[in-house]
Amino acid sequence: MKFPKHFIFSTASAAYQIEGGWNEDGKGENIWDRIVHSDPNYIQDHSNADVTCDSYHKYKEDIKCIRKIGFKAYRFSLSWARILPTGDITRINKNGIKYYMDLIDELIKNDIQPMVTLYHWDLPQTLQNLGGWLNPIIADYFEDFAYLVFSIYGNKVKWWITINEPSCIASGYGGVDYAPAMHLNGIGEYLAGHTLIKAHAKVYRLYENHFKSAQKGKISFALNGAFGMPVSESEEDVMAAERYNQFEFGWFAHPIYSNTGDYPPVMRDTVDRNSAGEGRRFSRLPSFTNEEIEFIKGTYDFIGINHYTSRLCTTGSEGENPSRSRDTKVKTSVDPNWPPTGVSWNKVVPEGLRKLLNWLKNEYGNLTVFITENGYSDNTTVLHDKGRIEYYKVS
Repeated sequence: MKFPKHFIFSTASAAYQIEGGWNEDGKGENIWDRIVHSDPNYIQDHSNADVTCDSYHKYKEDIKCIRKIGFKAYRFSLSWARILPTGDITRINKNGIKYYMDLIDELIKNDIQPMVTLYHWDLPQTLQNLGGWLNPIIADYFEDFAYLVFSIYGNKVKWWITINEPSCIASGYGGVDYAPAMHLNGIGEYLAGHTLIKAHAKVYRLYENHFKSAQKGKISFALNGAFGMPVSESEEDVMAAERYNQFEFGWFAHPIYSNTGDYPPVMRDTVDRNSAGEGRRFSRLPSFTNEEIEFIKGTYDFIGINHYTSRLCTTGSEGENPSRSRDTKVKTSVDPNWPPTGVSWNKVVPEGLRKLLNWLKNEYGNLTVFITENGYSDNTTVLHDKGRIEYYKVS
């Protein structure tokens, strides 16, 4: 049993989670800076990422560790506010530009491929003041940011992710678990998601039309979610699991990766009917024009998948009314026999990843796949690998 030669072992991080230096050398404030500083209780233990791993100062030490372990690639994200402190192209921070150039050069010198994520949750606060991802114009700001990034780093970076985990980003506008915690359930997540999809497509087309032929890179999206499996083999539970997966993955995958484009039909039909039943004259789920559907469809070179765990599904209702979770008409649970990890939501379900990959293949064909995030959390200081082995091993 050997991995194929083209298989790439990698590690990954996100700017806000690892860099620190939150206000150093001209970096602007982002939405996570704002929420944890204005409300320390937002994080249970009152921690923040002002310093975190201090990779802003210690990136060379990080790269030595990456090389020592034997990873051949490193996926990291750019802090939009470190490069453009206000999010606007009219104010460029040369120190931020230099930091990422130095990081990329150090990776290449150590024979480690950089995979760069343009956006991983940390919107500049000044753009949030305009409404954030609820405002369609943020897609244009994102395109400007991407143009600058491709122009500067594109000759050295061959793998790009436009947006990481759009459902989590959108959830920050529907609920309160993610910044900016707008609590606009059933409305905010769909509006933000709509803008995120258009922002991705704009940046993909930008790269395709202006950079790809010269820079020879590849670019795509990174989706996330728990895979839904039926509680039983009954038709009702099987249909519930399928609905769950269409709302969980199809929400962002169907407009981009399907042959027809647009939102999954079950999502379109369900939210439209629920909205009408609430007395609304229009749906809570926005609509794409025919031109937008064609513009968005096919904006990928591969698919990035962030997957950690799975859920059991049956027909039912949970979540606020209205909300995406209630729109699915699915009640989720976990099997008590699934082993725990260091965080409560992440159960050990190794078969879930294979089932997810098979589901994606059935829905969208033979895509080139990167598992861009996956892993087992451990709260202990001594790492006993039995838990990790079981996390990946299917009996």
